[in-house]
Amino acid sequence: MKKSQISIKWKTFCIFLIFAIVLLGVLWFFQIVYLNDFYKMIKQKETENVLDKVEVLLHESDDPASEIDQLAANYNLGVFITDSEGNSLYNAEYISNSQMSSLPHFMFSLFYDEAVANGGEAVIEFKGSEMQRSIRENLNKELEQQPEIDGESEATPETELEQPENILENAPDSADETSEESSGQGEGKIEYTIPPENEMTKEQFRQNIGNEMAESVIYVRIIEVDGQEEVVMINSVLTPVDATVTTLKAQLRIITVIIIIIAFILAAATAKSTSRSIIKLNDGAKKLAAGDYSVKFDADDYMEVAELSATLNYAAKELGKADSLQKELIANVSHDLRTPLTMIKGYAEVMRDIPGENTPENVQVIIEETERLTGLVNDMLDISKLKAGTISIQPEEYNFTESIRHVLERYNKLREVEGYTIDFVYDDEVSVYADEQKMYQVLYNLVNNAINYTGEDKKVTVIQKVIGNTLRIEVVDTGDGVKQEDIPYVWDRYYKDKTTHKRALQGTGLGLSIVKNVLELHGAKYGVSSITGQGATFWFEIKIDPFAEEE
Repeated sequence: MKKSQISIKWKTFCIFLIFAIVLLGVLWFFQIVYLNDFYKMIKQKETENVLDKVEVLLHESDDPASEIDQLAANYNLGVFITDSEGNSLYNAEYISNSQMSSLPHFMFSLFYDEAVANGGEAVIEFKGSEMQRSIRENLNKELEQQPEIDGESEATPETELEQPENILENAPDSADETSEESSGQGEGKIEYTIPPENEMTKEQFRQNIGNEMAESVIYVRIIEVDGQEEVVMINSVLTPVDATVTTLKAQLRIITVIIIIIAFILAAATAKSTSRSIIKLNDGAKKLAAGDYSVKFDADDYMEVAELSATLNYAAKELGKADSLQKELIANVSHDLRTPLTMIKGYAEVMRDIPGENTPENVQVIIEETERLTGLVNDMLDISKLKAGTISIQPEEYNFTESIRHVLERYNKLREVEGYTIDFVYDDEVSVYADEQKMYQVLYNLVNNAINYTGEDKKVTVIQKVIGNTLRIEVVDTGDGVKQEDIPYVWDRYYKDKTTHKRALQGTGLGLSIVKNVLELHGAKYGVSSITGQGATFWFEIKIDPFAEEE
C-alpha cells in the first residue's frame, strides 16, 4: 500500500524539534540582537524613576545624602547636585569610566541653559569618547599659539571666556557625523561629546573614557528646595558592560546545546509513545476488518486514544453479534424454506407413486405448505421494501377495536383443534387514524408471536387501553419470556432464542421485524417487557387523532 503522508511518529518528532529551534531562535534574537535596545530602554526608565525619587528626598527628607547615595549604588548611577551657579552640593559616583564632580563651568552652563529652555528638564546623550579626544587636540593647538608671559604659557581671561565657542567651532568632521546620528531626537534632548581636559583649570570631567561604543545619558532637572534653586543631574550608562554581553553569549551557547539535546530526547520519546498506541489500534482494526471479532483494543495512553479503544471494542462486540445473527438468519431461513419444500415434494411423490394416495387431505397439505412458503417470500419482500423506504402508509379513520376482533377470528380453528385460549379485553370501541391494512398486519404478527411462544396453558391475551389521546395495545403470553440481554434484538429479522429454533405454528418468523418497521412509519412507540419464566408482553402505543393538539 502506497503511503503518501508522513507517519504520526515522525510528524510529532519534527514538530517538537521545530518548536525547540524556534524557541531558541527567539531567545537568541531578544538576548543578543536586541540586548542593547532593551538594556537602554530599561536604564532610561530606571534613571527617570531615580530622578523622581531624588526630587522627593530633597523635598521631604531631613538627611537625604545617605538615601541618595544608596539609590546611586543600587542602580550604578552618578548623582551630582549643584546650586544654580554650578557649585557642588552633593555628589555620588558609581560609574567607573565617568566623573561628574569635575564638570567644567561652561558645560554646566550649557546643561543649565538647555534645561531652562525646555521647562526645567534636559536630556544630554553621549556616544563614546572620540569627540572628547579630538576637541582636546584642537584646544591644545590653540593653547600652544597663545603669547607667552614671563616665560610661561598662560591663558588670559578673554581666552577662558572664549573656550566654549572655540570648542564648538573647531570640532572636527566627526562631530558632524555624531550629530547626524542623533538627528531627530525629541525636544529637551541634546547629544554632546565631552570636551577635553582644561589643563589650565585642571578640570577632569570624564564620560565613557576607554569605551568607544558606550552610550550614556545625563538627566538634568531644575528644582526649588526651601526657596533655593538646585540642579539635579543623574548620569547613567545606557549600554551593557562588554563582560555581561560575553557572558550571556557563552551561556546561550551552552543552553542551546542542552535544550537541543533534551528536545531531541523528548521528541523521540513522545513520538514513540504517541505512535505506539495508534499502531496498536491500527493493527487491531485490520484484524477486525478481516473478521476477527475477538480482538481487544486496550490502548489507553491518552484520553482520546482510550475513548477510541472503547469505541472499537464496542464496535467489535456489536459486529460479532451481527455476524452471529447473520449466521443464525441464514440457518433459520434455510430451515423455514426447506421444511415446506420438503413436505410439498414428499406428498407429491407419495401421490405419484402410491395408488390411492391422491386424496383431498394430501392435496390440502401441499396447498397449506405452498401458502406458508408464499407468505414467507412475501414477508421477506415486505421487509426489504420497508427497509428501503419504498412503502408508504395510507392513513384513514377506522374502528380499531373491530379490526382486532377480525384478526382473532382467524384463529377460531386453532382454538377448536389445538385448544388455545385467546382473550380480548377492552372497555369501549376505539377509532384511530392510521393505515388499516398495515396495522392489521401488525396485530396479526403480534398474536402469531404470542401463540408460538405461549406456555403449556396455551393462553394469549390481547388488551386494549385508552390513555387520553393514546391507544395502547398489549399482547400477553404465558411462555418462558425473553431474556433481558436479548430484548434489544427481538425486533431483528429472524431473531430466535439461541437455545432453540422451532418451526412456528403460525406466521413465518419475520413478523416482529415487520411490526417494528410499520409502527415506525406511524410514529408509534413500541416495546416488550418480560420476566424470565413468567411470559412476555409486547405492546405499542399510537395516537388516536394525530392532528389533535397536545395538552
